[in-house]
Amino acid sequence: MSVRPILRWPDKRLRTACTPIAEVTDEIRAIWDDMIDTMDAMPGVGLGAPQIGVLQALAVVDTSEARNKRIRLANPEIIDASAILNAHEEASPCLPGVSATVKRPRGVRVRFMEESGETVERDFVGLDATSVQHQIDHLAGRMYFDRLSKVKRDMLLRRAKKAGG
Repeated sequence: MSVRPILRWPDKRLRTACTPIAEVTDEIRAIWDDMIDTMDAMPGVGLGAPQIGVLQALAVVDTSEARNKRIRLANPEIIDASAILNAHEEASPCLPGVSATVKRPRGVRVRFMEESGETVERDFVGLDATSVQHQIDHLAGRMYFDRLSKVKRDMLLRRAKKAGG
């Protein structure tokens, strides 16, 4: 297990849709372990594989205060979302020094392959839901600021550039 380097915006890999995985192997589990180490070192509440240069549909999330509720997701897809939106301050280590308030569904039902290799469906609410949606965006080659208006996105990217990001 090791902390991997984070790609920085505007690396093209952050705009590339990830390849789904066929099965959970020891190699996939090792990538997840590295992702958890990297997420904990940021610190952050989630990480998508493209953020460390791995273009496979893998993500990890842990919003617990004790950092002991690791969720490993392969090929996650939202199959239902609440009509009620929550606003959360979002950021990414790929674009350090800036953040923005993003509105997303308060709750989502996600289908994904878990560590055992089984495909499951799980409901996520609140910060868990926000983090899972943020990671699914990464796997599709999107960044959180893509959900902002053009004016807000341009301002954010200008601030990031000034901050050295």
